[in-house]
Amino acid sequence: MSQRILIIEDHADIRRLIRMTLEFEDHEIHEAVNADEGLAAVQQWRPQLLLLDVMMPGSMDGLELCRRVKSDPALGRPWVVLLTARGQSQDIEAGMMAGADAYLLKPFSPLKLIETINSLGTAGATS
Repeated sequence: MSQRILIIEDHADIRRLIRMTLEFEDHEIHEAVNADEGLAAVQQWRPQLLLLDVMMPGSMDGLELCRRVKSDPALGRPWVVLLTARGQSQDIEAGMMAGADAYLLKPFSPLKLIETINSLGTAGATS
């Protein structure tokens, strides 16, 4: 099943790894380099899935973008997978409180990324 996926990550090598992992499926993939650009891309493309880095430069971080996207029904209520190197329980809790559907610790394997995305797809989207 093809999905519109938005990768919001400030490191080009990580964006490239994610894109290469997802290109085996028939997805429409867009990229943004920070949360501000990511918010504009969500408004324009209405992706079904955001792969969202937590720590990025700019006026907001990934948690703030997640909160904004999840609190605005006009944005289509996409699934949000947070990508971060911060794996303390309080970091994970903050991500879930922001509305994330899943939390992937960096470095993650391509297989783990695909498993995480597939588990969301079978969770029964309500939109």
